[in-house]
Amino acid sequence: MAASTKFLREYKLVVVGGGGVGKSCLTIQLIQSHFVDEYDPTIEDSYRKQCVIDDEVALLDVLDTAGQEEYSAMREQYMRTGEGFLLVYSITSRQSFEEITTFQQQILRVKDKDYFPMVVVGNKCDLEGEREVTRQEGEALARSFNCKFIETSAKSRINVDKAFYDIVREIRRYNREMQGYSTG
Repeated sequence: MAASTKFLREYKLVVVGGGGVGKSCLTIQLIQSHFVDEYDPTIEDSYRKQCVIDDEVALLDVLDTAGQEEYSAMREQYMRTGEGFLLVYSITSRQSFEEITTFQQQILRVKDKDYFPMVVVGNKCDLEGEREVTRQEGEALARSFNCKFIETSAKSRINVDKAFYDIVREIRRYNREMQGYSTG
């Protein structure tokens, strides 16, 4: 079946997580298919990519956010406008894993919802020897949030597209459910 082009749906995706977990690397790997080796802390960058997800054309509008605490005041603004969130931690940093709950709770508070489309992303899975957070812990956290979990490597390009495609699928599912509530 050919991809439907009659309506180009834009998805506002927001990549959140602590400093240095690889948010920009994941985003740039998705958009430009290359790995950025040097660390340059982001304040806020926006990227766009058109792709086909489950036979539907999608325009991904990806907001790569600051992990640094000094930019936390900007968070509420992008949390208000985002339609789906990738909650990224590094498997090599227990602290970044523990920060994920704070991001999740803040998103739900800003959205005033009990559930909102999110995917928990354990990045840097290529650094198995430096792992501080088990896959099972990541899965358990995602289960507690009632969302999907995926381990990625921006460096090795493992599951990068899948992480972003999964959040689009979650947004689509969420929107179908919301339409069901409003019409039924």
